[in-house]
Amino acid sequence: MMRKSTKKTKDLVHIALFAALTAVLSQISIPLPSGIPVTLQTFAVAFAGCFLGWKKGLAAIAAYITLGAAGAPVFASFTGGAYKLVTVTGGFIWGFIPLAALAGAGAGESGRLGALFLAMCGLAACHMIGVGQFALVTGGSLKAAALTASVPYIVKDVFSVVAAAEAARTISLRLGSRKYARAGANILKFKKSANGGLYG
Repeated sequence: MMRKSTKKTKDLVHIALFAALTAVLSQISIPLPSGIPVTLQTFAVAFAGCFLGWKKGLAAIAAYITLGAAGAPVFASFTGGAYKLVTVTGGFIWGFIPLAALAGAGAGESGRLGALFLAMCGLAACHMIGVGQFALVTGGSLKAAALTASVPYIVKDVFSVVAAAEAARTISLRLGSRKYARAGANILKFKKSANGGLYG
């Protein structure tokens, strides 16, 4: 019973830490004319998923979004409030949910392609939700929204996911946690194999 209670406490601490880390990295922001700043949020969300696994990673990001919606200034540029979830950038905040979940789900994949596929599906879902809401709020077409709110950020976000996987793998291995390192290791195998061909 004591061991179970200790594990639950540790899980809650990890969730709180990654929610806080996401809030901190969200403030490293470069404003752009599109209204969607360049931030380290994608890295933070993917890192939470890769390191914690899908359940706790999802819980950490859900906690972050809940704090922001409640008014805490945890979103980019020290903003907060439920209204942020329905603005031109709000779709990307909602998109953090599938990104964290699918990046974390990669921890259960034994093959590098499966882990990479899930992580990139999460990133794609994040962008699709973001583009959809951007188009809805601005009244423009999906194509115009994609060219403004998605295309300029894709390369940065792909590298953010790979970097998050590497960070999760490195830290987890140093902590002796192979379970949480698996997603990062699988994605990195794909990255290294790309030097000699797409799939090694």
